[in-house]
Amino acid sequence: MNKIIVSPSILAADFSNFERAIGQIDASGASWVHMDVMDGSFVPNITFGPQLIRSLRQKSTAFFDVHLMIANPGGFISEFAEAGADQITFHYEAQPHCHKYLTEIRALGKKSGIAIVPSTPCSALEETLPFADIVLIMTVNPGFGGQKLIPECLAKVKKLAEMREKSGLNFRISVDGGINEETSKDAVSAGADTLVMGSAFFKSDDQKGLIKRLTH
Repeated sequence: MNKIIVSPSILAADFSNFERAIGQIDASGASWVHMDVMDGSFVPNITFGPQLIRSLRQKSTAFFDVHLMIANPGGFISEFAEAGADQITFHYEAQPHCHKYLTEIRALGKKSGIAIVPSTPCSALEETLPFADIVLIMTVNPGFGGQKLIPECLAKVKKLAEMREKSGLNFRISVDGGINEETSKDAVSAGADTLVMGSAFFKSDDQKGLIKRLTH
């Protein structure tokens, strides 16, 4: 089993003060920061682009976990890598040339990731798994924070964990959507080792304690 990592998502932060949000994440003991890039096309929301990653990179040494929820991820990989992303995850549904871009991300010295929405079976990823450092299972329909986890998605996490074991690979399994202290237990039991947490983290009165409880 990989060590459990919590990746607080700045999608749930105060958009007028991202520097403060990064400071909160650093102070909590979380080593990753999840950054949801949305274009209003692939998902029904718009967030931010590489300039924010570039600006925040100057404020933190945390691992920048960048999740591209955009219609043309291949056209932006090098730009996000240059901006300071440590890991770049794009969606299987948005890009038919998954192998090409997973290998490109690695060639740029970054961790490569691929994500799927709730309606996509994890079996669709079988041919790409050897080239991914992380697989992200969306446990809500992407676009907005604060949603409730779709319980059926945890069956996909379990299936993916079985595929990982059978193949002898060691990619991380991330869950994103409706993750809090309670639902994280079910996610970890299913096989997840990376927990993307937005609202539950930023609304917590004890962020440091929350991270400690989830990672120990």
